[in-house]
Amino acid sequence: MGIKKVKPTTPGRRGATFDDFSDITKSRPEKNLIIIKKKTGGRNAQGKITVRHRGGGAKRYIRQIDFKRDKFGIPAKVASIEYDPNRGARIALLNYRDGAKRYIVAPIDLVVGEEVSSSKNQIEIKRGNAMPIKYIPAGVAVYNLELEPGRGGRIARGAGNSISVMGVEGKYAQVKIPSGEIRLVNKECLCTIGQVSNPDKRHIKLGMAGRKRHLGIRPTVRGKAMNPVDHPHGGGEGNQPIGLKHPKTPWGKPALGVKTRKNRYSNKFIIKRRGKGRG
Repeated sequence: MGIKKVKPTTPGRRGATFDDFSDITKSRPEKNLIIIKKKTGGRNAQGKITVRHRGGGAKRYIRQIDFKRDKFGIPAKVASIEYDPNRGARIALLNYRDGAKRYIVAPIDLVVGEEVSSSKNQIEIKRGNAMPIKYIPAGVAVYNLELEPGRGGRIARGAGNSISVMGVEGKYAQVKIPSGEIRLVNKECLCTIGQVSNPDKRHIKLGMAGRKRHLGIRPTVRGKAMNPVDHPHGGGEGNQPIGLKHPKTPWGKPALGVKTRKNRYSNKFIIKRRGKGRG
């Protein structure tokens, strides 16, 4: 993909950049592989807002992506590279020899007409092919990695992401994931060769608030701009610092840098934590 600028006819368009969609080969999704996206506006079944700053946005369909890659031994031809409004990466439509059609998250440089396949055994190390991570040589980039065999890819699915395989020993493979964390994964877990497409996604500047609304994201108000009744940071005449020992959420819970990890059972699989130290 490429990034394009436009004439600065308004202040919003002056700083904005746009995707040129030069890698897209088909504009309409496959009808049998889409479902309606139900909007909740961040509300639960009781109608209460449980996730703030959500609402509105352009209408969109959900493309049903095959994260499991479980059609083993059946080659598939890439029919098209398509845009998916629900993710930053491109998706590829695969036509299998048995007549089935499926979407996958496309790797960089995958082209129409190329043949890909998935297998539980060792196959060619080629972009788009899927196989257990135990067959991947050290240093090869992969994405869409499972955490448990057969459960579908969970790690490295976002635009431009990839995982570096560091080696296989015993029952586990050692991988470095995009956050910088080094962890152990069952060597039978499937992964896909390559790097996720559309790495330039991170360089796009929205430029104006309206484009944020089109994405379904509503305005976020600073706590210090509120009244004391609305937020722990609120109150005071003019601009004030937070004034508390630690930053807090609107409900008074500690925020910003507080550890929220709860899945302690998987600590044994983490060799090196992301960021500084092993906190």
